[in-house]
Amino acid sequence: MSKRIAILATNGFEESELKSPKEYLEKQGWTADIVSLKSGTIKGWKDGNWSNEFKVDYTLDQVSSKDYDALVLPGGVINPDQLRRDEKAVSFVKDFFSESKPVAAICHGPQILVDAEVLEGRNITSFSSVRKDLINAGAVWTDEEVVVDSGLVTSRTPDDLPAFNKKMVEEIKEGKHEMQSR
Repeated sequence: MSKRIAILATNGFEESELKSPKEYLEKQGWTADIVSLKSGTIKGWKDGNWSNEFKVDYTLDQVSSKDYDALVLPGGVINPDQLRRDEKAVSFVKDFFSESKPVAAICHGPQILVDAEVLEGRNITSFSSVRKDLINAGAVWTDEEVVVDSGLVTSRTPDDLPAFNKKMVEEIKEGKHEMQSR
């Protein structure tokens, strides 16, 4: 069955955390659109330097969560910080949770979930430096390769990408996930 997944990113995303999930999703025969704040291209980050540019498929003004089956949030230090300051980006993310659709976030990617106010009682992992922010937003943080909670898939670093990609696809195949009562 064909699926359409949004990858929300802007300049400063960790290149492997966008490229690897996108390729993995496309190997399933699915569409993986890069959605961003502005049209054109966005520039990745790799090994402490700027890296390749990736074409933006759609801006937040052109799409909504209803157009997609799931959402992927790559990390990088700059990318999540830019996204969480944009009301449209935060609203876009929040809508996936309102619609009980799978969301996959890696490394610093979960930071926007703080601003979307969707972490209360959720089991999660992330890059260690954002652990306290996620805990303060109500998440239950653990240091594991991949954590799944009612359709929310999270991982820590690019080293976790194989497990992250596998779980992300499993959750997308399962479809909508109603949040467990806490």
